[in-house]
Amino acid sequence: MRILLIEDDLSVADFIIKGLTENNHVVDHQADGKEGLFFATTETYDVMVIDRMLPNIEGLTIIRTIRASNVKTPVIILSAMADVEQRVEGLQSGADDYLVKPFAFSELLARIEILGKRYNSSETQQQTQLQLADLKIDLLTHKVSRNNQSINLLATEYRLLEYLMRHSGQVVSRIMLFEHVWDYNFDPQTNVIDVHMSRLRKKIDKPFNKVLIHTIRGAGYVLKSI
Repeated sequence: MRILLIEDDLSVADFIIKGLTENNHVVDHQADGKEGLFFATTETYDVMVIDRMLPNIEGLTIIRTIRASNVKTPVIILSAMADVEQRVEGLQSGADDYLVKPFAFSELLARIEILGKRYNSSETQQQTQLQLADLKIDLLTHKVSRNNQSINLLATEYRLLEYLMRHSGQVVSRIMLFEHVWDYNFDPQTNVIDVHMSRLRKKIDKPFNKVLIHTIRGAGYVLKSI
């Protein structure tokens, strides 16, 4: 699943990102309420995890704003504010769940996956499958196939392909891949993207007649069928 995390405590954010990434989820992280609101209203996610106390725009305002904008994506509030009245206020703002800090990651993961599956199976479901030409990804099972042939991908290869598929037809820069697939600062000296992209191409393109992953010199990569 693709998850938006809006959390200004970087140690908490790193803890969550590490755990979700290890469980094959893609995480977009924002530490600022204003930036978080922008992503929440302009990008598509399966679940959002939002802290209450944020700089510039606090969490409940973000939730009320996205609900007013008809964004139905499930939201989990993370907060140290644990009083019953505070939890009720959070749920009444439009959140689907409320988890009090400190929390066990296993509980957060379970709540995220339950909400994500429930949302994907509801009448307002988002896509459970991505497809470009004969390339298909099942977002629930993480199964990948091309021309009806199953393709086994490592966890990072899967996240890389999912991000490319979600942005098919768009040029994706190396910085974007670092931020959304690996989620650490861009290092122009590293070749980690080149290595993983080479491995992905060997599995996605090499056995087939038509190339889908294209390099745009000086700009990045694009997944397209031409």
